[in-house]
Amino acid sequence: MSSYSVRPATARDAKAIAEIHVAAWQAAYKDVMPEDYLKKMTLEKRLAYWREAIEFSEPQLLVATEGEQIVGFVGFDRSRDAGTRSTIGEIWALYVAPAHWGNGAGLALWDGARDGLKEEGCTQVTIWVLLRNERALRFCEHAAGFKREMPSLKTVAFDSAKLEEIRLKRAVD
Repeated sequence: MSSYSVRPATARDAKAIAEIHVAAWQAAYKDVMPEDYLKKMTLEKRLAYWREAIEFSEPQLLVATEGEQIVGFVGFDRSRDAGTRSTIGEIWALYVAPAHWGNGAGLALWDGARDGLKEEGCTQVTIWVLLRNERALRFCEHAAGFKREMPSLKTVAFDSAKLEEIRLKRAVD
């Protein structure tokens, strides 16, 4: 059983969410993205983004806690992909503090997001993952039950780096 609790994010959580986002990006993508690009992801920029997301519930945001400490977050809502049905949800972001990787916080967040998507009437959910982010792909496929949608493969520019991203999908059951 997980020692993590999941609850809706509040305005006072924005700083911890931003700190986790920056730390997780820098750890997960250090060998994937250019160092200059990673340095541009600052706490100030993420803080502004997550404050607004919490205020307007776009995306809906949950945090995982261990005791009083926030250790991860998930943002989810309807799919942002053009032409998708209103019953398709999307995990917009799912990040856990590197010290908590592999301990169940991500799965607790996924379970919370899945429940929220069900409440919204979603029957399927997608998530976009960089192909070179092997840890995230393993989590999505093996722990959370997503399957790759091969025709969805696309190239995304991160400054000078061009990286491939793939959409994964599963039922919200």
